[in-house]
Amino acid sequence: MSAHTSPKTKQIALVTGGTGGIGTAICQALEQSGFTVIAASASQAKAEAWSKQQKELGFNIEACVLDVSDHEACKNIVLDLEEVHGPIAVLVNAAGVTRDATLKKMFVDQWQTVIDVNLTGTFNMCRSVIPLMLERGFGRILNISSINGQKGQFGQVNYAASKAGMHGLTMSLAQEVASKGITVNTISPGYIATDMVLAVPEDVRKKIIAQIPVGRLGEPEEIARIVDFLAGDGSGFITGSNIAANGGQHMQF
Repeated sequence: MSAHTSPKTKQIALVTGGTGGIGTAICQALEQSGFTVIAASASQAKAEAWSKQQKELGFNIEACVLDVSDHEACKNIVLDLEEVHGPIAVLVNAAGVTRDATLKKMFVDQWQTVIDVNLTGTFNMCRSVIPLMLERGFGRILNISSINGQKGQFGQVNYAASKAGMHGLTMSLAQEVASKGITVNTISPGYIATDMVLAVPEDVRKKIIAQIPVGRLGEPEEIARIVDFLAGDGSGFITGSNIAANGGQHMQF
């Protein structure tokens, strides 16, 4: 029996943004650790194609469609999934978007879209699962932030603000639910070798890598291993924390 598997029932893990580069690695790692994994995607077409691809790779991971910026949709998907699969023990908030521009040139909708998905989406999902986790006295919430939420980034005031906001949400919520067997933590990846980063022109990518002390991009699986560790029963003393995984690009206490 996996160390992550309850003796009574297989645990459920819900991963928003689960069809993305990092999200996919997280879903695969959790499935291999014995969880029943559901990946949420904003696109019906992507959800269907991704789920088919995962089955071809040997992973039994279901995909659902969800707009995390819609509070009622988040509440309903949690209730529906619990009715079909059972209690959600792990929530991973990995859904995120970018709409980059300097503040001087940023339109209000560019700001609002990023805040609505990255930050409000995290609130919506936490708000939907927390009452149920409190009733059961157990839960693991992992919020995927970013190095740029810690240090800021030129042309990303919206993205950096949303990701920094996730830290404040995480620390505050962790204090509210710590005595009830629920942990809430943040993971802040640096530059990871996802399709999005690999699509950056090679000369730009080389400049990015030159700023990373370990001399390479991170792998999605390296982020997934942190999530898998924090999702386990044996990580109950870690809460309100942020784990930076950026190859030494940004260091702080």
